[in-house]
Order: sequence, then structure tokens, then C-alpha cells
Amino acid sequence: MHLVILLYVLFASLFTLQKNTLNYCEPFFLVGSRMVFAGIILLGYLLYKNRNVLGSIKAGHIKGIFLLALSNIYLTNIFEIWAIQHMVSSKACLIYSLSPFVSALVAFLVLRETMSRKKTLGMLIGFLGLLPIIFTQTQDEVLGGTFLMFTLAELSIVGAVFCSVYGWIQLKKVMQDYEYTPLLANGLSMTLGGLLALGHSYFAGENWAPVPVSDASSYMLNTLIMCLISNIICYNLYGYLLKRFTATFMSFAGLVTPIFASLFGFLWLQEVITWHFFVSIALFSLGLIIFYREEIAQSNGLQVRVASELPENGVA
Repeated sequence: MHLVILLYVLFASLFTLQKNTLNYCEPFFLVGSRMVFAGIILLGYLLYKNRNVLGSIKAGHIKGIFLLALSNIYLTNIFEIWAIQHMVSSKACLIYSLSPFVSALVAFLVLRETMSRKKTLGMLIGFLGLLPIIFTQTQDEVLGGTFLMFTLAELSIVGAVFCSVYGWIQLKKVMQDYEYTPLLANGLSMTLGGLLALGHSYFAGENWAPVPVSDASSYMLNTLIMCLISNIICYNLYGYLLKRFTATFMSFAGLVTPIFASLFGFLWLQEVITWHFFVSIALFSLGLIIFYREEIAQSNGLQVRVASELPENGVA
């Protein structure tokens, strides 16, 4: 259990590290350089293990790889880093925790999966739980622009969540259809998505003179730490823990991430945490508990039904 907590502590630290690194470089350049660096490391490792690994890439795979890079790397991280630039890291982390609900919503709308009343209730409570913190908009958020009752930073982080959910669906499709390993799919998508972000950085007018970095040593140190945490430790630790715990439990345990993100933001970025944040955490947690209890009940019910349809000797 302590490894599960460690995993989400590390995930929470990424929001704080990204926010801090923005003091030393431009946001879109940070995304692009970090992803290209991580992608090259993954592809370099694969080539070291097998020089012919890139030979499995076919012309027909280009569209799928591009969609994966566009959604899971480029759009997700561009939306996220722009939002983090204009809001406190703990708020960004809390809104990002909408991922389980958004996944269910996408499955309902796109994949036509059924949605029970309890799951719908859990989703509604979870979304309502975000309202208290939505109303605590900082001056930086408001200066970034508003649309109706929301700031553009809030809408941007929600956009990152939707792109991330679609990106995970696309990652699964690429691995299944093209028979890619996770390392190969991620290595290709990170490299291509990172190059797209670097192009975005240049054409968005970030200060390329010669690169958009004001403090090279601090930028490089933070970027190396983020790559170590995200692309090496968390990636492998999450895979290891999925062998010991269910995906449902792992997602539910992710509730601790915004709590640690708020602690890190308070300690290292001097971010102010108001009572609205803790009310949102409580309501959001209640909604997620209802949602996941129903998911577990449905999963157990399906297993019982399948078992009852099998003959006694277990052979159809």
C-alpha cells in the first residue's frame, strides 16, 4: 500500500515541478523539449535492445501514431501547461482528477456503454464538487480570460482531461492494432508530439534567442527530475502495481493526488489553499466513492452471471 501512496505523491509533485519550472522557461517549449527528450530516451533504449525494432512501423500506421501523438502528448500537455501557468497547481490537479468521470462519459456517448443510476448520481456529485473551487478564481486566472462563469484556464485543464482520455483510448488501439509494445507506442508519440509542441512554441512567439530559457541550469535540473519521475519511475511503478491491485482501486487511490499537490504548492510555491478546496475534495470524493462502488458491483455481477452460464466442468 505504501507504494501506491508513493506513486500518487510523485504524480502530485509533477504539477508543482511544472509550475516552478515555468519561472525558468516558456511553457510550450517546456512541453516540447521534455517530451522529445523522454521519447528519444525510450526509443534509444529500444534500439539498444533490438536494432530492428523500428522495422515494425508500417506506412499504414502513420495515421494512428499521429492521432496518438496529437491527442495524448501534444494537445493534452499544451492545454495543461497553459492552464497551470494561470492557476494554482492544486486546483489544476483537482480538476484533472475528473478523468474517471470523463472516461465514463466518453464511453457512454461514443461507445454506447450503459450508465446506471448510481453511476450517474456519482458523476453529478463529483461535478458539483468542483463548483466551490470554481468560484475561487485567482487574479491570474481572470487575467487569462473568461467564458461565461469559467476562466479560460479552467476550460483549458478540462480540455486536457478530454484529450488525455481520448489519448489513452488511442494508445490502446495502436498497441492492439499494430502490435506495438507500450514503450514503442509511447516513444514514438512522445517524440512526434514533442516536436509538434516545439513548433507551437516557435510560431506562438516564444522567445527563441537562441532558446526560450532564462535559467538553463534550473530548467535542465527540473526537466531531468520530471522525466525521471514521470517517464521512468511512475510508468514502471504503475505497471508493477497493476499486477497487485485492480485498476479500479488504483484509480480510486488517486484521490490523494490533489491533497498532496495542495501541500506541495503551499510549501514550495507559497500557494494559498482556501476552505473551498477542501469542500470540493469532500464532495468530489463522495461522488467517486458512489461511482466506483457501483462499478465494482457491476463487475462482480457480470462475473457471477458468466460463471453461472458455464457448464459444471467449466468447458463450454
